[in-house]
Amino acid sequence: MIELFAEYGLFLAKAITILVFIFVLILMVFSFSKKARGDDHFEIINLNKKYKAMADALRFALLSKKDLKKAKKENKKEHKQEKKAANVSRKRIFVLNFLGNIKATAVRHLRKEITAILSVANSDDEVVVCLENAGGLVHEHGFASSQLLRIRQKGIPLIIAVDKVAASGGYMMACVADKIIAAPFAIVGSIGVIAQLPNFNRMLDKHGVDFELMKAGELKRTVTMFGKNTDEDRAHFNEQLEDTHDLFKDFVKENRPVLEIDKVATGEHWLATRGIELKLVDELLTSDDYLLNASKNADIYEISYTVPKTISERLATSIHMTVDKLFFSWWQKEQDSKLFN
Repeated sequence: MIELFAEYGLFLAKAITILVFIFVLILMVFSFSKKARGDDHFEIINLNKKYKAMADALRFALLSKKDLKKAKKENKKEHKQEKKAANVSRKRIFVLNFLGNIKATAVRHLRKEITAILSVANSDDEVVVCLENAGGLVHEHGFASSQLLRIRQKGIPLIIAVDKVAASGGYMMACVADKIIAAPFAIVGSIGVIAQLPNFNRMLDKHGVDFELMKAGELKRTVTMFGKNTDEDRAHFNEQLEDTHDLFKDFVKENRPVLEIDKVATGEHWLATRGIELKLVDELLTSDDYLLNASKNADIYEISYTVPKTISERLATSIHMTVDKLFFSWWQKEQDSKLFN
């Protein structure tokens, strides 16, 4: 029995030592990572070269050995001719990708990308923004829209490509474009304003919890989550929503005058196939087709502003992904067990 306790104590000591070591190591990594962030930089991809490389890879894979040698020789000749023709001035298309969320956080990078483009682009060039945004906070998306307006104000054509969704604040951004293209089943519209919040006043009152709100200014705070909301509070809040909606409609109408604003500003959303009938969209076309067709007569550059993650951020992301995978695996097993039991 004594030997058993001794072995158990030794095992416990080893386990604690390992845990302490791991904890210290993590602290060192986090401390080091604060100084380990790389420099922010632009990544520029020549899509013409990318498309050609993809096409060549598939074409070569389908050829016999004899035809492959011949095709590679012809490819070298074409490459030399392209180098000679590189000095010939052609239209340039700058491609940006915007993946939205409630706070439109991607605008941090968008503003820098647009600033860089405006420093070199002219009216003969073009900017294509591949937009995926379901909307969110009004002021955040208003700022993102104002960034896109900078392009038009410089007289540079702006194309917005919607493959999945540009709704609410997303459509506020899209309407700034000279032309909106969208995949047939992309979601567009939702020109409306919504606000919702729970109210815990009755629950607090039931448990004898008082909530006191101090304010200077009658309308500093109206609707609240914890206090008792009056009809006057709700009425004033609705006035604010209506005013915001009016400003939203005015903005869309100013930037896209072809719309019958009262018809489309009901808060509804439509698939692009219907949206084109309402003039919310100009053409049913995916971003891939648009850029591939344009690459025949223009030099296309995909631009992204990149902020490297620190070691701690990468570690946190890895842990988050691992937890997600474990949860999904467990959830899938649970669903399978329900099906077969």
